[in-house]
Amino acid sequence: MGADATSKPRTPRGVQSVETGGAILMALAQAGGPLKLKDLAEALGMAPAQLHPYLVSFRNINMVEQTETGQYQLGPFALWLGLTRLRNQNAYRETLRRVPALAEELGLMVAISVWGLHGPTIVYIEETAARIHSNVAVGGTFMLTMTATGKIFAAFLPRSTTEPLARAELQGVEPSLYGIPMVDEATFREEVASACEKGYSITRDAPIPGVSAIAAPVFDHTGTIQLSVTVIGPTNFIDLAEDGPCLKRLIEFTKDLSRDLGHVPSA
Repeated sequence: MGADATSKPRTPRGVQSVETGGAILMALAQAGGPLKLKDLAEALGMAPAQLHPYLVSFRNINMVEQTETGQYQLGPFALWLGLTRLRNQNAYRETLRRVPALAEELGLMVAISVWGLHGPTIVYIEETAARIHSNVAVGGTFMLTMTATGKIFAAFLPRSTTEPLARAELQGVEPSLYGIPMVDEATFREEVASACEKGYSITRDAPIPGVSAIAAPVFDHTGTIQLSVTVIGPTNFIDLAEDGPCLKRLIEFTKDLSRDLGHVPSA
């Protein structure tokens, strides 16, 4: 007799001991340093006698090692696995793979930008049905001082890298791409400081009236910004609230990407 067409698909069965082992390794990774057996057991909610055989097996394959004082920490094999993962990761490729789903979910344009020879440079755009008419195009640049993307790079790149372009824009040497007056320096510095503190930047009706944006950074394992992900849309359509779903989803998206690239926020 066939299966009921309305029945839910079965969840694939895993190996409980492997999942328990994964939880142990995760606890060691999050500890930030060696742990005593009893402290590790307490963190996991396990009895030390139950935990110890796992640690013995992990020691046998160099996934875990003991210090001279008998504490436990991740071992050389864990490092090798981590380095292999990092070598196979590419920030742009990973972002490109995931951005279409983000754009579809939010119903907004999403742009990926990197720091190029002429500042924040657009390397990919994911359009949606809610298209906007602007000069946002692959190969184009965002102004450093007037856009959410620009302020993200100003916040997280060394000032020595961004300052020449900032000065050129603020002094009018680098003319506005949008044919509107430049932002004053005090406002720019305040907005960059805010972006650095909050981890995102928002622009409303600027630099293009009627178009607003939210930008957030993606970091690698060294804590270096690799690119910016910017959500762009008509002001009357994009939700710019700091507790709104658009910003929350973008931050979740960039944090997940950064984590998968090896970034540890506390570092």
